[in-house]
Amino acid sequence: MVDAAALPETIDLAIVGAGPQALTLVTHLLQKKQSMRNRFVVLDPSGQWLRQWHHQFAAYEIPHLRSPAVHHPDPNPHALRSFAESRADELFPPYALPGTQLFQDFCQEVIRRWQLQDRVIPVQVKHLEPILQQGQRFRLTMSNGQVLIARRVVLAIAGGVPHMPDWVKTLSDTYPPERLCHSRQVDLRGLRLAGERILIVGSGLTAGHLALGAISRSAQVLLMARRTFYEKLFDAAPGWLGPKYLKGFHAEPSWETRWQMIRDARNGGSLTPAVLTKLRKLERGGNLSFYEQCEVQSATWKENAWQVMCNHPEAHDCITHLPIDRIWLATGSTLNVNHWPLLSTVREQYPISMVQGLPVLDKHLRWPGCNLFIMGGATALHVGPVARNLFGAKLACDLIVPALIKEGFGRLSRRVRQGV
Repeated sequence: MVDAAALPETIDLAIVGAGPQALTLVTHLLQKKQSMRNRFVVLDPSGQWLRQWHHQFAAYEIPHLRSPAVHHPDPNPHALRSFAESRADELFPPYALPGTQLFQDFCQEVIRRWQLQDRVIPVQVKHLEPILQQGQRFRLTMSNGQVLIARRVVLAIAGGVPHMPDWVKTLSDTYPPERLCHSRQVDLRGLRLAGERILIVGSGLTAGHLALGAISRSAQVLLMARRTFYEKLFDAAPGWLGPKYLKGFHAEPSWETRWQMIRDARNGGSLTPAVLTKLRKLERGGNLSFYEQCEVQSATWKENAWQVMCNHPEAHDCITHLPIDRIWLATGSTLNVNHWPLLSTVREQYPISMVQGLPVLDKHLRWPGCNLFIMGGATALHVGPVARNLFGAKLACDLIVPALIKEGFGRLSRRVRQGV
């Protein structure tokens, strides 16, 4: 791991985050312009590439990705397939979905091949401030007090805040914290759940993986969602990966309409056919119960268990009489850049239009008026419904990289600085 002392005083490009979006950006950037190698730094508290990504897959015991093998951080779409030639059994049907270990090994090979092993500096950016003296720059202040001046910045962070249902916000703190967790806090490894009854709230793939993991540890699982559980191979239809749907999306002038298109395309949480098949089999075996079109109305911690009341007790066999040992909230996250602390000063100096918490950026995914670029789910109004996914990172690179490699791009004209 690189020492935090390696942080320079000034740099051309600062990339905040070291997840798959950031790794995709760096490989695409170096493919187009090798001379950029010594002109950027990657900043992430972990000091490692893909640390959070790998942790989440391990914590949920996810066997393989949901994205096909052509979606990954390397510019060559066939690179993973070539890497997996001797490991064909780690590509899962129906679309060669890479096994978790295969994908991790491949990413390490990408990092090695592009000589990026020691490029992540273990610092946390606490404050980001545009400074206009001597041409536009950014001052990045770290949690340890270190300061970096950068000409350009890319925010490649997830930025989502765990969504907590309203009933959770009314609870007192008299229950053990491990007995009510958002899915982000759950790590199946090392948990002893034998004989426990666990309520998992949510209809997405995370809920499915947690259910499978809990049942494999001899727990009884109740899966509850306010919708009917349904299957879908991908987060969004494959047409959103190319012109079939994106052409019409990009032609739509209304940002509000685009947001609605994104929402309709993702359509909330869904399970893959393989996972739903496993869950239905476990339901028939008596290890799992589905509670569909049902929501928690209230929960009370009593005598070392939860008593849960749902909103339609008359419609089915309500769970009020069942003591619940744990509640896991697989309720996703809320993404609103208005609430990103790193952007508070930028928003003050460069106010821009927002739609449902998503920024309206320029054609290079740049914050209008300054050299700050955004990647990830926050770019959905421009990239589309797959913005947060692996292929969304590639689509974002197609827009950002040409701007980063353009000579003199950092010298914004007076008209651009004024947001004209």
